[in-house]
Amino acid sequence: MLNKMLVIGNVGRDPEMRYTPNGSAVTSFSLAVNRYYTPAGGERQEETEWFNVVAWNRLAETCNNYVTRGMKIYVEGRLRSNSWVGQDGQTRFRNEIIANTVQFLDRRQGGSGYGGPPGEPSGGGGYGADGGYGGPEEPSDADDLPW
Repeated sequence: MLNKMLVIGNVGRDPEMRYTPNGSAVTSFSLAVNRYYTPAGGERQEETEWFNVVAWNRLAETCNNYVTRGMKIYVEGRLRSNSWVGQDGQTRFRNEIIANTVQFLDRRQGGSGYGGPPGEPSGGGGYGADGGYGGPEEPSDADDLPW
């Protein structure tokens, strides 16, 4: 089976980093992805889809250090669905993208290269789950998180 998400959008809120009881870093942020369409005989419309993105370990640390609200990024990962019972007794659901790769697409201020930490070569700042290209996904204690 295939479970793969590829999205390009604008970061909706600054990343929030936490640590699991085992000490694994986990960072989450929202991503707005716009879609434009024109209904028959109508004006051009814009529709925005919001995604929650979660990154683990070194990728979490990289996202926390360099991703900011409004930044345009590419995220590659898998879709995960969570459910829980709220304080009102109703079951709630949330879909999130577990990121394997994050690439910064915004041009840096005052420079000719694209995103990424200072000192990175121009042409993209792509980071995998281990902080490099590729690597392990989330740790095994991911299901024990309180959020």
